Amino acid sequence: MSSRSSLCALALLFSVAGAPALPAFAQAGPAAQCLVPGAWARPDGPLPQPLAAAGVLADMAQREHVLLGEQHDDMDHHRWQLQTLAALHAQRAQLVIGFEMFPRRAQPVLDRWVAGELTESEFLAQSEWGKVWSMPAELYLPLFHFARINRIPMLALNIDATLTRAIAEKGWAGVPEAQREGVGQAAAPLPAYEDFLFEVHGQHAAARGKPVAKAARDDPAFRNFVDSQLAWDRAMAEALVAGRQRHADADGRLPLAVGIMGSGHVRFGHGVAHQLRALGAGSVGQLMPVGADTGCAELQPGLADAVFAVPVVRQSAPPPPRLGVSLEEHDKGVRIAEVSRDSLAERSGLRRDDIVTEVAGSAAKRPMHLIAAVRSQPPGTWLPLKLVRDGTTLEVVVRFPPER
Repeated sequence: MSSRSSLCALALLFSVAGAPALPAFAQAGPAAQCLVPGAWARPDGPLPQPLAAAGVLADMAQREHVLLGEQHDDMDHHRWQLQTLAALHAQRAQLVIGFEMFPRRAQPVLDRWVAGELTESEFLAQSEWGKVWSMPAELYLPLFHFARINRIPMLALNIDATLTRAIAEKGWAGVPEAQREGVGQAAAPLPAYEDFLFEVHGQHAAARGKPVAKAARDDPAFRNFVDSQLAWDRAMAEALVAGRQRHADADGRLPLAVGIMGSGHVRFGHGVAHQLRALGAGSVGQLMPVGADTGCAELQPGLADAVFAVPVVRQSAPPPPRLGVSLEEHDKGVRIAEVSRDSLAERSGLRRDDIVTEVAGSAAKRPMHLIAAVRSQPPGTWLPLKLVRDGTTLEVVVRFPPER
């Protein structure tokens, strides 16, 4: 797969037509409950081992780096991140926070935000939030404000989407060194990580009607996909190491570097932690939020140093509105790969191969721009879309049915 949306699938595979398909560790099934809501545990054998919050956080506060995973669109995951950041900061005031959400070029804007030189709207505009990340800013703003009011340096960990796309299309060796944004050669993937990437790659191919056979591990498309993921992990690891060095105090003491990133980069230590260790990092902590109804079999040993059981909220409200489409990234916007029969999309006149370029007047650069707009759309409202069909620009209005 050549798109950045394919890469984001390591944390979450999205389809507007239905529920998100998560990696196996995050799928809650009918298995007996193993976790206590609002408590920490260590995945260890048949049953997770309960952990005291004080012990977990005291241990993590002594590490060099701590990675906090997330499912990008889950507000409770971000609330947990904020809670954990506050607890770590209370124990170790010398702290820096790295964010997957920002490419390196946004670093000067992050510096000005932390210094109090920008308003919230100026910060989001100058960092090009709507372009560089696909999620509503409201999910992350509490984290950004926490950093600002405490004057904690923020680090831009990511690389530009054009680079990840180029690597996914051409492989690492196919991208000239001058275009790699200074990112070094990644350490080779652990075998289990390559297995995981192959599973993700196969899920994407199957969703497009192109199943990937086991014999296709040497397929250039998959090898490029691995290269792009490794470069992504390596870039974030390098930025954490460099940021930690840059913010040493007057006596040379180095801060705790906390990374905010998708759980796909954290799980089992295969992603960013592996690259950090290859760079010489001595102690890397990995923490993840999981649903409190996660089954025992899904909490495999080594998943993380500790997991926090986020309470599962049972809601009787209707689910978020669904268009009934599957999406793919496209050079000109977001391609509609499939339209479900009798869906809202079909009734609105959307067709397969339409390229959505604008959503409610804002550019649609990635599938999640459209997904986020649809999910946040109240019942009974209209959502205008601009699209290209067979070379012609059209405007379509999706009319969401009123709440019943």
